[in-house]
Amino acid sequence: MNEQYVLDLREIDQTQVAVAGGKGAHLGVLSRIEGVRVPEGFCVTTDAFRRTMAQVPSLDDALDRLSRVDPDDREAIRTLSARIRRTIEEAAVPDDIAASITGALAPLGEDAAYAVRSSATAEDLPTASFAGQQDTYLNVMGTPSVLRHISRCWASLFTERAVTYRRRNGIDHRTVHMAVVVQRMVFPRAAGILFTADPVTGNRKTATVDAGFGLGEALVSGLVNPDVFTVRDGEVVARTIAAKQRAVHALPGGGTQEVTIDAERQEQPALTDAQAVRLVRLGRRIEAHFGRPQDIEWCLVGDDFRIVQSRPITTLFPVPEAGDEEDHVYVSVGHQQMMTDAMKPLGLSMWRLTAMAPMHEAGGRLFVDVTRRLASPATRDGLLEVMGRGDPLVRDALETLLDRGDIVLSPPEPAPGGPPPGGDSTPVETDPALVTELVERSEASVATLRRDIRTKSGPALFDFLLEAFAEHKRVLGDPLSMQVIMAGMEATWWLNDKLREWLGEKNAADTLTLSAPGNITSEMGLELLDVADAIRPHPRVVAFLQGVDDENFLDELPKLPGGTEARDAIEAYLDRYGMRCAGEIDITRPRWSERPSTLVPAILDNVRNFEPGAARRRFEQGLREAQQKEQDVLSRLRALPDGDRKADEAKRMIDRVRTFIGYREYPKYGIVSRYFVYKQALLEEAERLVRAGVLAERDDVFYLTFQEFHEAVRSQQVDDRIVRQREDAFRTYQALTPPRVLTSDGEALNGAYRRDDAPDGALIGLAVSAGTVEGRARVVLDMAQADLQAGDILVTAYTDPSWSPLFVGIAGLVTEVGGLMTHGAVIAREYGLPAVVGVDRATRLIRDGQRIRVHGGDGYVELLP
Repeated sequence: MNEQYVLDLREIDQTQVAVAGGKGAHLGVLSRIEGVRVPEGFCVTTDAFRRTMAQVPSLDDALDRLSRVDPDDREAIRTLSARIRRTIEEAAVPDDIAASITGALAPLGEDAAYAVRSSATAEDLPTASFAGQQDTYLNVMGTPSVLRHISRCWASLFTERAVTYRRRNGIDHRTVHMAVVVQRMVFPRAAGILFTADPVTGNRKTATVDAGFGLGEALVSGLVNPDVFTVRDGEVVARTIAAKQRAVHALPGGGTQEVTIDAERQEQPALTDAQAVRLVRLGRRIEAHFGRPQDIEWCLVGDDFRIVQSRPITTLFPVPEAGDEEDHVYVSVGHQQMMTDAMKPLGLSMWRLTAMAPMHEAGGRLFVDVTRRLASPATRDGLLEVMGRGDPLVRDALETLLDRGDIVLSPPEPAPGGPPPGGDSTPVETDPALVTELVERSEASVATLRRDIRTKSGPALFDFLLEAFAEHKRVLGDPLSMQVIMAGMEATWWLNDKLREWLGEKNAADTLTLSAPGNITSEMGLELLDVADAIRPHPRVVAFLQGVDDENFLDELPKLPGGTEARDAIEAYLDRYGMRCAGEIDITRPRWSERPSTLVPAILDNVRNFEPGAARRRFEQGLREAQQKEQDVLSRLRALPDGDRKADEAKRMIDRVRTFIGYREYPKYGIVSRYFVYKQALLEEAERLVRAGVLAERDDVFYLTFQEFHEAVRSQQVDDRIVRQREDAFRTYQALTPPRVLTSDGEALNGAYRRDDAPDGALIGLAVSAGTVEGRARVVLDMAQADLQAGDILVTAYTDPSWSPLFVGIAGLVTEVGGLMTHGAVIAREYGLPAVVGVDRATRLIRDGQRIRVHGGDGYVELLP
């Protein structure tokens, strides 16, 4: 093996992270960019680290002990990691490695001052940053001191924080290695950080410069507040000059110290505007080289800038590719579909192929470009109205952009001929037969799909699916379906508006729609109560289900008394609803039929919290409340001036909303039913690819688009590197929070509630289901982990239809995402649950177990002592 212990920075490129660590590789690339000056130096490679560690026999035993320590035993980790660091610092650097380092120092000046900087690497975790777990030493003077500080950098691989991080993430300590960068020390007048995109808003055209006097450590450590320059289009558009009382300076004999800045200099800017603009221009060159926005550490020496580090800004949400230089405004699809999680490539491409509108992909999410509709006065108001009904925060974000006027909206293209989007706007008669007809059409279409797909395989399956997607869109865009959905929604809005105007009633439709007929999603929740009724009489079945930890439990149930009845009840439920799951718009997510254990916690909650026959009683109670509300409203209206007319109009609308509002949930059920048929056929193709040795694992196809999957079946070839790269990218996307609105400049907007009618400290949201309830908050991010008691209030990020089985057992609902007519809101009203949705960061601001009060009619949540 040809080991290299020292590499000049200019010899290193981005492919050498395993040798030079992340920092070393980045500095190597920076040093090659024309016009970018990096302090000269070299990298002590990971080969030197491994070789030195191999000469410390006691290290292996210590690492073995460390790997067996409980990650929560902080005292043991602290003691062992300190012992390991001491062992590494005391280990003699092999003579040939020391000679290589001394030889590299000679041309730079053995008596010069150096920065000695850790550069860790983890070959199997390209997305791990290990931020804050490595040490840097400044103003190190003399060869013996440089060698000593290199050992300290090696030892910093075993700080308590770094060890805990690796243990919690299942990373073997032996797989992570440390390189060390040694650079000539620069003594700057000023130093700081440049973000080539605004780190707060995400705007890629706006750069921010943080600057302070002396070494950058004063800023990084929080010792001083920096001057902040905002630069856009080659000029400083905003600046904040801080009172900089302290700075970090180098000492003549080595090391650094804090110093007090002279009073007359404290409020002087650390940079001139011209220097800030020049620095941003340099940053843009670095950004262009790496192909993404950068977080750059810089020093000002004389009037020249030195770059001492550059790394990608990992918190920015990616921007959809537009293919032009025009401004674009995008609205999140996930906030409309109640699924804001990242999706895998197959899921993204399948949704795009079956959606009714063109969509753009970024950060594992989908967005719709609304620029043209915003640009036209003829469509702008309608768009804002629809967005406001669905999610007022989206409307506020769009209006914020329009009010600022800094987005250039190109004139819209002439509208194509034909009917307006959404089909015929003519009102339909209030006739339950219309709903029956639509459901029968959808069921027939799914049955035909199931029948015809059975004979298809190989490339022919993909050709068939493209035809099936056209039928999918035809069913989804059925004009009658659209008319019926709008009829129910418009009747709801009419009742809320008119009854508030006439009677002072807020959200009256919430009670009038209780137990509306034909709501497939609310039926799904109630029918799980019936499953619990089948299980409750059998104690051994209940005890068995409490220990379920795999997907074979249905096969085991018949061995228990009452187990056959229990299995039949669960399987009958799965026959009707097994195609559902959390995040069901992503075809790659496991369906309940594939992972029935997901339902077990909800079934057990129902067994514990309800008496037999609860489903029927629940529905009948809602029906009685709705009927009583109708009688009350109509009698009060008749007592008003012109009361008979008002009562007759209200009666027509009540009949209309009860006839049509339940159907609002059915089209999604139809879509997901078709999706499960597609998925089963596609997974059979994936299994064939695994058997042929084309794929390592069946689920690898989730990281291919539909078109790539088609090509893999045709060619019998898959590039495994693409699959692994997509896996890494997906993990990165999972950590990002998608914005409601995103611009082509990268600016992320989430809107705000412009309200002052809530108590101080209350969390503001959207009122979607009337009533006030107080109870224990249960913060649940995964339905399979739910553990709910009667009277609990469910707090979660979003709820799609798959969460409805939990609604029957809770007293209230709070979500971070949602609108008036989204699934969670519709079902909350159906069940009479007070609900507030669109509460920003609810799952972080509300503690699990905390008592809260939900004001469902007023749209806010109080945190109680």
